[in-house]
Amino acid sequence: MRANLALAQSRAGSAKTWAVVKANAYGHGLHYAVQGFAASDGLALIEPEGAVRLRDMGWRKPVLLLEGCFDHTDAALLCEYQLDTVVHCNEQIRLLETVKAGGSHKASINVHLKMNSGMNRLGFKPDAFRAAWARLAALDIVGTITAVTHFANADDEHNARMSLTEQVRRFASATVGLAGPRSVSNSAAGLLHPELAFDWVRPGIMLYGGTPGPRTASEFGLLPAMTLRSRLIATQEIGAGDAVGYGSQFVADRAMRIGVVACGYADGYPRHAGIGTPVLVDGVRTRLLGRVSMDLMTVDLTPVPGAAIGSEVTLWGSGLPIDEVAHAAGTIGYELMCALAPRVAVRPAPDQATTA
Repeated sequence: MRANLALAQSRAGSAKTWAVVKANAYGHGLHYAVQGFAASDGLALIEPEGAVRLRDMGWRKPVLLLEGCFDHTDAALLCEYQLDTVVHCNEQIRLLETVKAGGSHKASINVHLKMNSGMNRLGFKPDAFRAAWARLAALDIVGTITAVTHFANADDEHNARMSLTEQVRRFASATVGLAGPRSVSNSAAGLLHPELAFDWVRPGIMLYGGTPGPRTASEFGLLPAMTLRSRLIATQEIGAGDAVGYGSQFVADRAMRIGVVACGYADGYPRHAGIGTPVLVDGVRTRLLGRVSMDLMTVDLTPVPGAAIGSEVTLWGSGLPIDEVAHAAGTIGYELMCALAPRVAVRPAPDQATTA
């Protein structure tokens, strides 16, 4: 995690870095994020309760709520815990208008005003952005106002439906003459378009050793922060015509040996991972066979004749990029990281932030 952050910072030049730690640091744990991203300029996440946890764990640098406040209770936390907040709609401006300075509220609130430059999820349209800015600037409780947007296709800059160039143009046009920092760069932009670093960058998936685009993490020099490992708990000898697992989806075309792995969708491994999804057994690449069940999966032991009960199985991470597994399962590495279940034992390892 430290190495990936250092790489993100090296690509960002003089820009400051928000390390994105939403969804429990993409499944890695906020307690590890505080350690792994100690050199960042701030931590950014969605969950107000997570922001409070970061303060309780001793994090004193900035904390940013990426989706802002959802109600008056959240708004009250901004001053109490000195949190930055995104503002993406008029309702959130009205919430800030109810926050009073003075008393225990000694700190101003730094606001990150979000523009909808083409993603069409959150934010003010470009023609409404200045009016929102003016309302915020008129509030005594508001400190700095940072202009932010989020790219839909930083990993596909010439996308015909919404190009990166068009989003940058809209953002630049709508913020001309407005004072304050700028922040537009996510992991994809940080990896592929360092010229867009501006004042703040917001790396997420790259900090954990995943990538948002077609190139692999190792091509960028990123390291896997999570490795999911288990062991073989049984082996079976099957013959030609024998089927394996629920639905009998895999049918052997020859006599072969298979291994049963103690991991399934209740642990966070994707049920929809199909036959052929890569797996390592004792460090040797092989493949998933049959349907993933709640607690078990089966793998082909043909390439690993010496495998036996107790053999180590790597499902993603060190030696097996999570993005490769995700692609084979028809999903993305983000989902695999975030879906890891609470029953999976987590331990620190010398060469990576967490090993499950």
